[in-house]
Amino acid sequence: MELVGAIFTLIGALVLLVASIGLIRMPDVYNRLQVGTKASTLGTIFSLFGLVLVNPGWAGKLILLIFFVMMTNPVSSHVLARAAYFIKIPLTRRTVVDKLKVSDSALKVKAD
Repeated sequence: MELVGAIFTLIGALVLLVASIGLIRMPDVYNRLQVGTKASTLGTIFSLFGLVLVNPGWAGKLILLIFFVMMTNPVSSHVLARAAYFIKIPLTRRTVVDKLKVSDSALKVKAD
């Protein structure tokens, strides 16, 4: 079981390594947030699951930690992206749809 746990931990490390390359290649803060969030969530889950297999005595705590990471990483990324948008950090020129701009203007019309 230790070998399988080590393989899962290695997969988690590889996911994080690939994500670090993706962070460098992405053109703006919004794409970087997306890559960082998905990778850190997936990499952490794989690594923690590998630890569960290696040390079953910690299973309860590690599964709780996996659940916590799955719930908080996407929420924190969403909040950071909205904050970046509202302080006017520009989108890349390749962005073709800005749904937040459309919904924000609709809210302003309803408020008037």
